[in-house]
Amino acid sequence: MVRLVPMTVEESEEYLEQETEIYAEENVKAGYWAAAEALEESRKAHQQLLPTGVATTDHHFLKIQDERGLPIGAVWLKANRDTALPSGFAYDLFIDEAHRGKGHGKQAMLALEKKAKDLGLRTLALHVFAHNAAARALYQNLGYEVKSLNMTKVLT
Repeated sequence: MVRLVPMTVEESEEYLEQETEIYAEENVKAGYWAAAEALEESRKAHQQLLPTGVATTDHHFLKIQDERGLPIGAVWLKANRDTALPSGFAYDLFIDEAHRGKGHGKQAMLALEKKAKDLGLRTLALHVFAHNAAARALYQNLGYEVKSLNMTKVLT
């Protein structure tokens, strides 16, 4: 079993720097951004989401720990409580490569759902890049449904 533990400010900042780079790479893979501009675009997107950095209200940065208490990944949750239907958005779920394929992602998502319920949230949404088949399968197996779909065609 895994558990979610709040990150320290320093851990959150380190995580966000890594996550910013990964988000840039994922957008390049998806064909949304050119490699030369991706990191700057990712930084802009993160600045919009987190105007006061890791201290931005209702953003939760959590370490995923295995049964021994060792860190094996991270999750970033935003709680939207000021809406008619309080909801959450999982901006990121990351399992360290050495720990993938062992059920930790599923356990982490179930723990995140419990955390969201404990925060009074009624729904939990997320984004997944279409090229990430493993993540898509995980979320579908957990009952997540596609609510909108972007489609692109490269014109030649």
